[in-house]
Formats: sequence, structure tokens, C-alpha cells
Amino acid sequence: MYSIVGLGNPGKEYSQNRHNAGYIVVDELVSNIGSSSWKKKFKGSISTGLINNKSVIFLKPSTFMNLSGESVLQIKNYLKIPTENIIVIHDDLDLSIGKIKAKFSGGNAGHKGLNNISKLIGNNYLRIRIGIGHPGKDYVSKYVLENFKEDEFNLLEKNITYIRENIYFLMNNEINLFNEESK
Repeated sequence: MYSIVGLGNPGKEYSQNRHNAGYIVVDELVSNIGSSSWKKKFKGSISTGLINNKSVIFLKPSTFMNLSGESVLQIKNYLKIPTENIIVIHDDLDLSIGKIKAKFSGGNAGHKGLNNISKLIGNNYLRIRIGIGHPGKDYVSKYVLENFKEDEFNLLEKNITYIRENIYFLMNNEINLFNEESK
């Protein structure tokens, strides 16, 4: 079993924010692969489905970004999902808008959601980094909570299509192929 976790903040006011890139991607994955309806569980919303005949539980933590690990820990422990079978999709300031990159383990680049997850389950999980660009260090807090602009959202939609069509590479431990194809 795998868990695909989209990071974001709950609530309509945040739904189109750059910081909610993970939520947006997971919502689209669920609606495009015919997964079950969303249910409230594990301090978040979950949906189940199959990707390449592998069971997947999708998770959107409802703990707000900085406490995302609480939800991830609950689902991991309850369903006994190996840490290396968890894929976290999140916004990334260090990638330009329209860029995506996957990685296994490594640093969290100050991302508070990832910091909390790593603190609670360890660091050995997969990440799909969704580029949102960097406004300069003095503007980060405001910038991540602003909505995507229309042209940015169009690029995000291309990322979503790419992820939907290629996430199986990550589930087969072929990170290099995922990254190679995304260029």
C-alpha cells in the first residue's frame, strides 16, 4: 500500500493558494483515477484508489501545514504503511513555477510541513516538489498564501497531468525516470 499526501491548509480561503499546491494536485489525482469519495479520518481527508494495480490512500491533512506530520503519522501507523511508500506532494519555493522534481529523503529547505513530517516519521519518504518560484526572503509568508495567478495555474495544470501520467515511476522506485521525463 502507498499513501499519496497533498500538503496544504484547510478552508476555502486557502484553496487556490500557492501553499496549497499539494492539495490541488491530490484533488485532481483523485478525481481523475476514479477513487472513492473523500472521508474525514486520521486528522485529514482520505480517499482510496488504485494506481497500476497498487492500493493507494490519498491524504489531505487538515491540521494546517505546520502540523501535517500528525496526520501522516496516524495513517502510517494505523495502516502500517512503510515510510518509503509515502509520497508527499508540496509547494517548493526553490523551483521556478512550472517545474517539478521528485526526490527521496534529503533536506526540507525550511518547509515547515515537511519539517513536521520528518520529525514524526523520519526523513525516508518520497517528495514531489511543485515549483512556485521565490519572491525574496522578506515576502515568503505573504507570497505562499496568495492565490496562483491564471498563468501560474495553467502551468500547475500541466504539472498535474504529468504527475498523473508518471507517478507510477515513483511507485516503482524509478525516481530518475520521473525526473528525466519531467524536463
